[in-house]
Amino acid sequence: MRLKMLTLCSALLMTCGVATANQPNVYGLSEKALLPELDLEVPAKLDTGAVTASLSAQNIKLFKRDGEDWVRFELAVEGEQEGKELELPVVRISQIKRRAADIPEGETKDYTSRPVIEMAVCMGGVKEKIEVNLTDRTSFSYPLLIGSTALQQFDAMVDPSLEYSAGNPECTS
Repeated sequence: MRLKMLTLCSALLMTCGVATANQPNVYGLSEKALLPELDLEVPAKLDTGAVTASLSAQNIKLFKRDGEDWVRFELAVEGEQEGKELELPVVRISQIKRRAADIPEGETKDYTSRPVIEMAVCMGGVKEKIEVNLTDRTSFSYPLLIGSTALQQFDAMVDPSLEYSAGNPECTS
């Protein structure tokens, strides 16, 4: 009897250890995100309803460099990096479904094409290289939106009752 009880307790302790090791990172509806390659910290909205991540950019122009697709754009974020021109390789072109209110009268195109780049993003103590599409988000409160694909990479669980729960981004290179 004593051996069975000891075995049961050992099994429970091992199960608890495994359960805590696989816990997701809990983030709030909005978090501070560091874009280390740009030395830029921006507020980000975490949106489980969006598939992709989006960064606010303007004057977005596609071009070819050595036969590869590249994009030139200006950051559309408040602060000293605002208007900074960047050139980065394009990973792919995404097709984003437009809301009915975003389709100009007389136009029937349900999707908009956006260039996608790869970018390191740090939230809390976690840094991931994620795909980010470029679009003008200046009319939104958050210059960076992080969608479900990137949230999976962050092993994230979003608690909408929280904001900035991960604290300041502190990722080492």
